[in-house]
Amino acid sequence: MSPIISLLAAGAVLSLAAAAPAAAGEPAERPGFTPCADAGALPALGDTQCAQLAVPLDHGAPETGTIDLFVRKFPARGAATGELWLIAGGPGESGASFYPYIDRLRAAAPGFDLIVPDHRGTGLSTRLCPSEESADSAGGMALEGAEWGSCIGALHADPQRTLAFTIGNAARDVSLLMDRHGGDMRRHLYGVSYGTQLILRTLAVAPPERLDGVILDSLVPADDDLRHDLSRRSQVTDAVGRQVLRDCDERPDCSRYFDQPLDEALAALLADPELSEPLGPKPKYLLAALIDFPRTRAMLPFIIAGLHRGDTAWLEHAQAELGRVQQTFAAFPQFGSSIPLVSLISRSENNRRAELTEEMIESEEAGLLFASPLPRHLLPGGFPTYEAPADLGRLPERIPPTLVLHAKRDPKTAFAGAAALAERLDAAGDIELAASDTAAHYVLMTDPDFAIAQLRDFIAR
Repeated sequence: MSPIISLLAAGAVLSLAAAAPAAAGEPAERPGFTPCADAGALPALGDTQCAQLAVPLDHGAPETGTIDLFVRKFPARGAATGELWLIAGGPGESGASFYPYIDRLRAAAPGFDLIVPDHRGTGLSTRLCPSEESADSAGGMALEGAEWGSCIGALHADPQRTLAFTIGNAARDVSLLMDRHGGDMRRHLYGVSYGTQLILRTLAVAPPERLDGVILDSLVPADDDLRHDLSRRSQVTDAVGRQVLRDCDERPDCSRYFDQPLDEALAALLADPELSEPLGPKPKYLLAALIDFPRTRAMLPFIIAGLHRGDTAWLEHAQAELGRVQQTFAAFPQFGSSIPLVSLISRSENNRRAELTEEMIESEEAGLLFASPLPRHLLPGGFPTYEAPADLGRLPERIPPTLVLHAKRDPKTAFAGAAALAERLDAAGDIELAASDTAAHYVLMTDPDFAIAQLRDFIAR
């Protein structure tokens, strides 16, 4: 990244980055927010302002150097009355996962500046493999071909740097960003999925100087919740998928296409290689993707009925819809998940079954109708891991007023896990769980009317 002009503050090395013209969206040298270099690239980015902050690579050892964090601000329409800081999921997703929904957030938080960091290792912040995860590399910000080997080699060659990309260090980044780039107005913090874990770690180990409220969208289970950790994602997904099928069974307008319960119809389909062939080599993974979004979820009974007749029209329609969802995000070059960061954090801090093997995964998937590929990413492999940190599992002693947005049919972060964690957090402060009957994962995306109404009421208090 760029040369850094260092400042010493509060016992830690802080600096504003001097970023010479580089990748699209990266700001030039600046003391704070100024118009983004890519402001004219897309209408959604037209009035955005960007900034960078250099923070310690390792907050526990600031002498090890610094990394750069990128932040984009969508200014309020008219005079600003507050700030809503938006923390993306992943752990490999950049802040661009919020960009398609800025209008929804403006409707939910009128008068608020929307401030969106790329947490360490993602987007335009310093990446784990800067050469390979560059807009100018062969695969762009994703790894491609030989970049996998060179990236993994670089991670092992500099373990001190690699093993500093922890949730704990990212949590301390959030506080520094808010305290350095925040204003004096009301301030709320909103996280999605992994972003909720990152926010709770922030509140536990390094809370910002001021915070008026927190919104946790699709709350991940507690770090010590052994029933809902990432190694059991397929079981969580399958439970929701089967509930979706039972929902159809209970509606005559849906179940009239079948002479048996829908789960039995799907099991029979999966047992017949010829009928299930259009679903691809991993049909349970595609079925899981279909229940990720309300529109494709609603198509599932028609897909099953059609495939039993050898008709793929509904399946093709659903796959086209999944493609449209992907294109919503792909319009922003900064979007995309950092697989090295996903692997590093997930295997080091979010896998409660270190003994997990491919044979165990195969055995568990055999009894499921829906399955997630994520547990396979937890298997030992080329990417390094770090020892579980001391702050793993620590919950905040105090929380500001907090709203949890969650879907009862969330196939990624189990509703039962979210409800259990919300109950535990109740001792730390006021917390409210608002549950959507129709959303899937990421309530702002999958049930916007519900999310906007809940957010608007919460922020206005």
